[in-house]
Parts: sequence; C-alpha cells; structure tokens
Amino acid sequence: MAYSKVTRLDYRRPQSNSKSSMCSKTIMAVFIGLCLAGAWVMTSSRKFPVIISSSENNSDEISSRFGDISTDSVTDDSSQEGDFNTEPKVVFDDSNSDSTASEDGTSEKTVQKTQDEGENQSETEKEEKSDSETTKVEQSVTEEGEETDQGSNSNSNSDSKVEMFPDGAQSEILKETETQNGAFSTQEAESKNEKEVKNSNLSQGKMKSYKWKLCNVTAGPDYIPCLDNENAIKKLRSTKHYEHRERHCPEVGPTCLVPLPEGYKRSIEWPQSRDKIWYSNVPHTKLAEVKGHQNWVKVSGDYLTFPGGGTQFKHGALHYIDFIQQSFPDIAWGKRSRVVLDVGCGVASFGGYLFDRDVLTMSFAPKDEHEAQVQFALERGIPAISAVMGTKRLPFPGQVFDVIHCARCRVPWHIEGGMLLLELNRLLRPGGHFVWSATPVYQKLPEDVEIWNAMSALTKSMCWKLVNKTRDKINEVGMAVYRKPMDNKCYEKRSENKPPLCPETDSSDAAWNISLQACIHKLPVEPTMRGSQWPYQWPLRLEKAPYWLESQVGVYGKPAKKDFEADYDLWKRVVKKSYLNGMGIDWSKVRNVMDMRSFYGGFAAALKEMNVWVMNVVPIDSPDTLPIIYERGLFGIYHDWCESFSTYPRSFDLVHADHLFSKLKKRCNLLSVLAEVDRILRPGGNLIVRDKEDVVNEIEEIAKSLNWEIRMIYSKDKEGLLCVQKTMWRPKS
Repeated sequence: MAYSKVTRLDYRRPQSNSKSSMCSKTIMAVFIGLCLAGAWVMTSSRKFPVIISSSENNSDEISSRFGDISTDSVTDDSSQEGDFNTEPKVVFDDSNSDSTASEDGTSEKTVQKTQDEGENQSETEKEEKSDSETTKVEQSVTEEGEETDQGSNSNSNSDSKVEMFPDGAQSEILKETETQNGAFSTQEAESKNEKEVKNSNLSQGKMKSYKWKLCNVTAGPDYIPCLDNENAIKKLRSTKHYEHRERHCPEVGPTCLVPLPEGYKRSIEWPQSRDKIWYSNVPHTKLAEVKGHQNWVKVSGDYLTFPGGGTQFKHGALHYIDFIQQSFPDIAWGKRSRVVLDVGCGVASFGGYLFDRDVLTMSFAPKDEHEAQVQFALERGIPAISAVMGTKRLPFPGQVFDVIHCARCRVPWHIEGGMLLLELNRLLRPGGHFVWSATPVYQKLPEDVEIWNAMSALTKSMCWKLVNKTRDKINEVGMAVYRKPMDNKCYEKRSENKPPLCPETDSSDAAWNISLQACIHKLPVEPTMRGSQWPYQWPLRLEKAPYWLESQVGVYGKPAKKDFEADYDLWKRVVKKSYLNGMGIDWSKVRNVMDMRSFYGGFAAALKEMNVWVMNVVPIDSPDTLPIIYERGLFGIYHDWCESFSTYPRSFDLVHADHLFSKLKKRCNLLSVLAEVDRILRPGGNLIVRDKEDVVNEIEEIAKSLNWEIRMIYSKDKEGLLCVQKTMWRPKS
C-alpha cells in the first residue's frame, strides 16, 4: 500500500540586505513584524490524513515524519491491550512538526473529524473539507522518498499505488443500503421451524478489553463449531440419516481463535492453485492414499497436486465435462446452464474445471471419513461448503439451479419415498437437468439393477423425463440425464398421487432448519411468476433484471426493477472507484470472496471481470432476495450469522459486510461474530465493513485486539467504512 504525501508549506525568512542603510528603529520594527508573522505561521494547525501500512523500505522516512514507530507499523500506545501493538494507524500529520504526538505524548488517532468538530481548525482547513466529500488527498511517495503530487505531476512513478479515501459513490451506498423488505419475505417468516436465538447471556455493550485464546477442541486447525459440536453429537438418538453430519451449533457462539496448521503459508494464487496447494496448509493424506488411483489428489514434495480426476472421470474432469456436452448438447454449458449444484463433490474438480466453460458450481460434501475434501476444494480456490443430504433441507431457495450433478455421490436417492431426490427436485429449476453418473446407470450387478429400476420408477412418478443415457468409453462409466417438467400437466395426469403434492402452505423457498418432506412442490402457473420462464442466457442474465420483478417493490423502496438496476450501477461505481484501487488490497491474491449480507448480488456482479467467485449470503432476517441472485447467474446461501458458517477455517480471501454488524448487535454477541470472521478469513485476507460509525469504531477496536492491520477507515454523516487485513498472529496457549 502506498504512502501518502503530506503537503508541506515552505516558509522562508527573507534574506537581510547587508548594503541597507536603514536606521535602527526601522530595522527593529521590521524584525518584530517578521517574528510575529513567523509565530502565526508556526502555530497554525494544517493537517492532512495519512494512511500508513507496513514497509521496511520506508520505515526510516516515516519515522522521521510521523514520530517513533516500528518497522512494521505505526502504533497508538493509548489504545493498546496487552501485547497487541503491531497494527498500522490512520493518522493526521502536522505539516509544521516532525511528529503527530500530542502534548501528553500520545498519537493523534483520527479519521472521523467532521466540519462541526473543528473549533480549533484553521479557516483554510475548513474550506478544503467543504470542497470534497473525501478527507484524503491523492498523493504518493516515490521510491527515492521524494514527495510527488499524483494529481498534478504526469511524470510520477507509474508503479506507485495511490491511496484514496472513498469518493461520492461510497457515501451514496452508505445511505442507499437502508432497506425494507419490499415485496420479499424473509427466511425467518418462510421457515417456520427456525431455531430461536437465545440472548439472555449475550453481551450487548462494547467491551473495554478483548482477551483471546486458542480453541481447545479435538478438530484443532480444522474446527467448524456447528459441525464439531461433540457434546451435541453424543446426545443424538440416531445417526441413521446422517444426523451427526448436520449442523449442531453451540447455544453461544465461540469467542476463541482457531490455531493455524504448523508451517502454514499464504495460499497459492489461482489458477495455479487448481492444480496444487501447500501440503502444510491442509496436511491430510488419507484421500491421496485411498483415491490416488482415481487421480483425486496426490502428494508431491511440499505440495498436494490435483490431476483433475474423480471416481467417475479418472482421465480428467475436462474430458468428462465435454463428454456431457457432446452427448447432450441441450446442456449448453456457460449459456443455458450457468449455475450448477454438485452433490458429493469430492475435491470439487468437476466444479473447478467448469470455470473453463463459464459455469459457476456450488459444490458440497459432508465433513466425514473422506478427510478434508471440501477443505481441499476451498484451498484450491473452488467454491464449496460442508453439507449433507440428511434430515434437513439444504440452505438454498427452491427452483434456482440450472443443473444438479451427482457422480457416484453415494446418496440413496430411491429410499424412503424418494425424500432426498425430492429435495433435489425442490432445488432444480423447472426445465432443469439432473446429471447422474453412477454404477446403477451402466453396471449389471444385482444391486445396481435393483437401484436402477427403483430410480426409474421414482423419476417417472416425479414427472422427470430421461432425455439421455450413454456411456463414456474413455472413463468407462455411464451417465443418465433427466429433465424436470416446466408445468404441472404431468402431475395432474398421474394415476396415483405418489409422491404427493406438497401443501399450498409449504413454500419451496423455506429452507432454514426445515425438515425434509417426501412431496412435490407445484410449479408456477402464471407467466409472470418466477420459474415460468428460463432465465436469459449468460452473460445477459447478469445485467438484466428478472422478468418477474416487474410488479414488485424492491428493498430500497423503489419498484424492484429500478431497485435492481440502481443497485448494480452503484456497486460498479464503488468497486471501480474504491475497492479496486483505494484500499490497498492486492487483488491478484484474492480468489474466494464472501458477501455476508447480499441483496441483489450487485457487489458480486461488479466483480465479474475479476478472477474471483463470490459466496452471496442472505441472512435469515433479511429480505429473501437470494432467488434474484441465482436468476442472474450467481449463487449464494441462507445463513444466520449468530451461528457458525458451514465451512472450514481459512476459507476466504476477502469478506465483505454491508450494514450487517449493526443488525446483529441486537441479538448476537458481536465478539463471537468477529471470532467467526477470523475463523473463515485466511491470514493476509481482508475484511471490508460498511456500517454505522459507532459500530465501525467497535469493529476497529476488536480488529486491533486481533492484531489485524487497519488499512483504511473513513466516516461521514455517522456512517463508516473500514478495511482491515488479518495477520498470522495467534495468541499463545
């Protein structure tokens, strides 16, 4: 991150004229006048905000300009807790002094001054503030230490990064994000069985100090609180339906920190990470031993390598993907079929190589004896979550996936009235396809034949049409493709109502903590209803508002279509003008991104040209806009941030929270939420927070206690913006 130049004023005393013949009284009067003028200049307080990041090359220069600092950071002794003293500071530099220290020796810690706070400010400073919404001058320092004004000097070093505070687009989004439900319900309303949150023992006030410790858990560096709750799992009456692989969250979110694996390194960047990762980051070899002959994963020196194979595609996922396309052209990867769900994904090579075909894949698998399969996927830079087909609905809305894929996923689709396959039917878009690649499709062993017959009867009763069945000679496996109907005609013609139609009161979008039911949700009837038409082809669907938003009210109070368009335009401006250039984020190291509170997916859509994927999270108490996100060719998930997310530690490079924490403070312990963010964020990763000014200040203090680097902080009109970077720091046990 670049350093900002602080404008300095050059006050030079006029030279005396040795040849002058003035009288002593005149000399004395001039001398007194000059002294008074000099005193006025020296006492004027002209300050400019400066953001400082760690840099060994510039530490000496910064030390001389801003006071006593370490080579890693600028610290504020007055705000430190214990040993937490390495965070960088956003400070104001006094152009007429060599240090920002105040009279009592403490540093100036300010980025939130406003016009009405400045009783002691000079009139010049007030005029400068009124000229711009930002509080930072675009300036830089060249490698030689010379101060260069980027705005006026066209010959400045082109490699210098320009740090800038947010422009008008930032202030606009801070106000715009005040929302209402509009025409959208919430998961709290849709999901009748949602677990109530207990708040009686949660802290609600701002804590004065934060003391962190490592989590003392069996899972160690791989700890997922809601999946590794050993006490809750021991109390289960049955594990027949994989109840032990489902979410069992602690009543109060943990406030401990997950340790790093020994020898942990910054993750390898995409696309190299698809083929290899550091062994020390995910030090598990069981899959390499068990599945090595199927080319899932292999051990190679300091790396784990991924040849791209799988149980059903030992000769590579890309060949398998193309085989599906050639066998069934209607699949139209990257055009008609954009958003895919991969069930029992293994190490997610299928989804990893579908990126080459412009397809976005939500991969999932349980945290089970297939050691760290989802963790491998995330470390490789491939989307994945830990989940299981058990007793609960998956946390996705109904009718959103274009394709659902299962390659030897070991799910007994045909049992118990087809309950698990009917869950896929809930998730599959009308007219969407189910691609099933498993031994019952092509082998003739008695068990396989029995399963195939049962699946044939079940899919027929569900009105799924078998549109293709073929065999891949290279991989020596078979594949069956089914299509879900577009309307209810087939359901109405069935001679037997089995599986039964779901009650009208059962919303297909209700997904949070809802038990599975062996029933079929009826399809939309009216042409203006969601699901009655296939979305626009990719990439047009990303930018065009869905047809079914025409008559609805959006979350910002405007007609939903205009809301959608304004949200997209807004995030494009914010991402371009601030996020990509103004926060010191190295985007070459960003691959896995999470938006903790997404509405229309505008933030994710604005990153389309970047080499990233975004997990859009719609909180259960927010307007249920997740179907819109899927409609535009993106994906996401429902979640309650008072609980842990179903992912491994160190999963994401960047986490984005837009007005989330102020909402959560009303019912969660904010400290546990930040501990969860620390858990899922990779060391070196960034957190961007937009929220109320007081909440942003509280997040900043917690971030300091975690030894995170404060990259940027800004506030205006009681709204704040913060960017922090997680470090490798962990507390000592």
